[in-house]
Amino acid sequence: MPAPVVLASSEWCARAASHASRARALTAAHLDRRLRHERHPVEDFLWTYYSVKPSELAKWHPGAGVRLAEAHDRATWKYYRAVGTDPISAGNADRRVSAAEVDVGAFFARRGGTVDYVERLLSETLSRPPRFGCFGLHEWAMVYRMSPEQLRHTSLPLRIGHAATDHVVETHPIGCSHFDAYRFFTPDAAPLNTMRPTRETQPETEQSGCLHAGMDVYKWTAKLGPIVPGEVLLDAFVLARDIREVDMRASPYDVSAYAGIDGRPLAAVAIETAAGKREYAHLQRGFAERGDALRRRVLDAIAAARAAAAPDAQR
Repeated sequence: MPAPVVLASSEWCARAASHASRARALTAAHLDRRLRHERHPVEDFLWTYYSVKPSELAKWHPGAGVRLAEAHDRATWKYYRAVGTDPISAGNADRRVSAAEVDVGAFFARRGGTVDYVERLLSETLSRPPRFGCFGLHEWAMVYRMSPEQLRHTSLPLRIGHAATDHVVETHPIGCSHFDAYRFFTPDAAPLNTMRPTRETQPETEQSGCLHAGMDVYKWTAKLGPIVPGEVLLDAFVLARDIREVDMRASPYDVSAYAGIDGRPLAAVAIETAAGKREYAHLQRGFAERGDALRRRVLDAIAAARAAAAPDAQR
């Protein structure tokens, strides 16, 4: 069993500060809108569908198997514990201040089932080839045969109108593999899907070409809390943000009134056209690669947590 990695106070405090600064930059626009009671139908999804608060996103964790020197305050955090003592100089006398680390034993005792599920889901997702032929039609199936007042985003018009939107759904094969997208299909659209994903079969159907599966890497990372390094959590948030933008650009909604990450108006990915399909598949491939890299980092964090928990289990 390898000894814990020990981070000096200067090192881990700098990493925590850098993390908090990055989190503030990523959440500033959302917080400003919230103060003004303004909605953003593209980005609000990250704060309504996913339950992570900006304050939680700003908390840095080193991950399991890492000991933070001179971190007696950190030892009071949930799923942390004080371990050993570190001598530091205080004037002419020496005093000893506790180090802290993630209490993996306590975390597994409370959240072990979640860890098992996330590990299985991400591992099985990585084991199968991604699919790039869905063209984001899940969003179109969510508005199929709906009247304007029934739409989820009533403030957004449909880009090509209701009749044309329904025609796209009726003339394209729909093969949505993601349960949390499929469950929002309209009653008329659900039978058109070539798959019947369920919560129980999610580990068997998830594949990394799916934009919603890529966004959900953020959800699974957040659920693992302190055993995953903070840098992984923020990278997963950025991926979810980037995917959400494309998800809505490729949707039947007209989102051109809103600015994207680059500050420019959001341009449609017109998946009803051949060019739009090519653009969507190209973007999908990039997201699949980024998502798979993050899945591996999360699995590495789980493996480190299991290794760190082994001595506690033996005791």
